[in-house]
Formats: sequence, structure tokens, C-alpha cells
Amino acid sequence: MAADPAHMNGADPQRLRWKYLDKILSRPGPFTDPDWEPGEAVIEGLSRAKIFGAGGLGCEILKNLALSGFKDIHVIDMDTIDVSNLNRQFLFRHADVGKYKADVAARFVEKRVKGVKITPYCGKIQDKDDDYYMQFAMVVCGLDSIEARRWINATLVGLFNEEDPDSLKPLIDGGTEGFKGQARVVFPTMTSCIECQLDMHAPRAAVPLCTLATIPRQPQHCIEWAHIIAWEEERKDITLDTDDPEHITWLFQKALKRAQEFNISGVTYSMTQGVVKNIIPAIASTNAIVAASCCNEAFKLATNSNPFLGIPETDNYMMYTGDESVYTYTFQHMKKPDCPVCGNLAKNLEVDSKSTLQEFIDSLAERPEAQLKKPTIRTEAKSLYYQSPPALEEQTRPNLSKTLSELVSDGEEVAIQDPAFQIAFKFKLVFKK
Repeated sequence: MAADPAHMNGADPQRLRWKYLDKILSRPGPFTDPDWEPGEAVIEGLSRAKIFGAGGLGCEILKNLALSGFKDIHVIDMDTIDVSNLNRQFLFRHADVGKYKADVAARFVEKRVKGVKITPYCGKIQDKDDDYYMQFAMVVCGLDSIEARRWINATLVGLFNEEDPDSLKPLIDGGTEGFKGQARVVFPTMTSCIECQLDMHAPRAAVPLCTLATIPRQPQHCIEWAHIIAWEEERKDITLDTDDPEHITWLFQKALKRAQEFNISGVTYSMTQGVVKNIIPAIASTNAIVAASCCNEAFKLATNSNPFLGIPETDNYMMYTGDESVYTYTFQHMKKPDCPVCGNLAKNLEVDSKSTLQEFIDSLAERPEAQLKKPTIRTEAKSLYYQSPPALEEQTRPNLSKTLSELVSDGEEVAIQDPAFQIAFKFKLVFKK
């Protein structure tokens, strides 16, 4: 057996493992800031940086962060491993099906990358409070939910205090959809935030209830019927859990039976999961590209070794598309002064003064600039509608049938709260002329 050269030279084998990283951090590059000082201090700073990650790109992101020199990583994911994950989430094996993703991924990476400590949490990012997020140098998200992205974005914006520089927590966000993907860096209150960019992620068009109830034409219509109508009629006392296999199986069987009644083919269990959970098809290579971009930005942020996305007044958004050849570009998404989260002005919402309050509330879920599902609405002077508690809901329910012109004046400001978020969104209702 050949002698280990690391031991022959008296070198630390763990230190040699990161030799390639040390080279990057021990000398300036062509784009390095002139004031940047390479050497041991920046190397040690990288290993001490505590970083948080969450979401569907987690396998790629976790592996990349560990191999990039981050030693203290916390990861959150509420999902369990499904057979359908195994084709692209390479940290999992068939024997892991049914186990929590965060636990399995953490143990897998810790076993193979010595010296890395990974702390998993099996639950929702919303379970943690402000003190939890304050401990991290930055947050890396590969979330497959716009709602979750908006929540973490609003939380990090709310954490920032100008008198405390350590309260600024950069948010690195990545997402994929088939052959397309994006990576972006948000500096809370300094650059465009995720809420500023919300209109780039318009909600999917709603199918009219009359179509679902009477004349379904597609397998997705049958699944939506089971999801929206059948569940409410037959199991309304049970809260639907889209991560519960028993619940998904019930919806699948209902949808399949309805599809057979209307001679519609194509309803499958995986399609039922996709429709109910709004799952977007994922391709392993696209995930790898976007995760690599996110982790490169995390590395640059932690070390200042190269310019990173998100510096104020520079590009902060990277788009990738691989469906027609391969194309990548970056651009600056501008911060909006009327952003409900990071701006200081109320956002204009054009409305029909003859619409009822109920119609306005229903429209908020589908409006690209709002996307609020269970809104509570009030003006400075009065409460228009409360979703809860029951006493307030009953008290404000008569307003639902009134027109907007009866309840507010043209240009009046309203505050809208949704239980999915910790903040109140400010909007100015402008009547259509």
C-alpha cells in the first residue's frame, strides 16, 4: 500500500481537503475588490459562518455548501421522502422512503464531508421565531412555494434594524420549473425584495366552479373537483393535509371515479399530488445549475472574494433557460417604493367601485400583485371584514354584500392581513374610471 503523502509531509489531511478553496481565498482575482485582504482570516471566516437553508433544491444546495467550506449549516424541510424524489434528489435511497428529508440529508452529508455540522429541523420555516433567524449570516432558499418565499422575505425585512448591521440577513433564493430556473440575492430594505418581484410569479388561472361541478373536460378538472368540492361535502370536519398519503389517496380515488363517469383518461396518483400541491416538474440538471448559482453567491457573500449579485444598483437576478438551447443572463430588478413589504408607500390597486366586497376579496387570491387567500381588511377608520375570530367575522359579514363605493372612498388606503404572513399589506383602492 502506498504511503499517504499528507501524513508523510506532516500535513493535516482535513486541511488538505480544502486546499482548492484556500487557493481561491489566498490570492486576489481579476474582479476582487482592491481593499480585499486574502489569507487565513477570510478562510476562517468562511468556516465560522453559520448558514441556513430550506426547500426543494435542498439536496444540491446542502451538498454544495458543505463542499464549499461552510461548517455550520442548519436545514429545514417539512416533507418526507417519496419514491418520486429518488430520480433527482441523490442524497436519498429507496430504504429512506417515508423518512424526513432534512434528517436523512443531514446525516448523509455529515458522513461524507468530515468536519461539517448540519442541524436539521423537520417542520415549516414558519415554526421558527425571529431569534432563530437572527443567528445566521445568510439564508439560502430553494422553496417550491411562493407563499413560503414571501413569508421568509417579510421576516428578514422585518428583522433589519439600521442601528444593528448584524441584523441584515442576505436572502439567496433559487427556483426551477422544468428547463427554466432563476437565482437572486436580496439585501432586505436595500435591494428589490421578493414581494417587489411578486408579479413575476402570477398565480395559475382558476377554473370556474361551474366547470368543475358540471362539465369537467380535463383530468385536472376532476382532481380539482375532488379537492375543492368533494372534500368539503364529505370530509369538511377534517383539515386537508396535502402531505398526508391517506388524504391524497382519497382525493385520487374520488377524482378517478369522476373521470370515469365523464370518459376522461389520465388521472394518476402523481398528477393528483401535482395538482393539489401545485407541484412543478423538476429536472435534475436544472436543479444542479440553479443550486450551484445560489451556492456560488453564498460563497462570495461569505468571503467577499468576488462581486456578488445584489449589490445595490447592480444586477440582482439571474435567469436560466435550457428549453431552447442554453441561455443565461442577469439583470437588475428595481426596488419598488410601493412594495407592501420593503417600501414606504401604499400600492395602488385598481378596482371596480360597483364590485361587492366579497368579489374584491375573491379577486385578491388571483391578482398577481396581491395573491392573498384569506384576507382580513380594514381602513384607518373601520373594519371591513375579519376572517376570524368568529364573533368579528359575524359582525363584519354584512359588509360582504355591499359595494366598494359604499365602504371606501376613491383612493382610500386599506390594510390587508393574511394568516400566512406576519405583516399587514398596505393598498390604495383606486376606482376604475
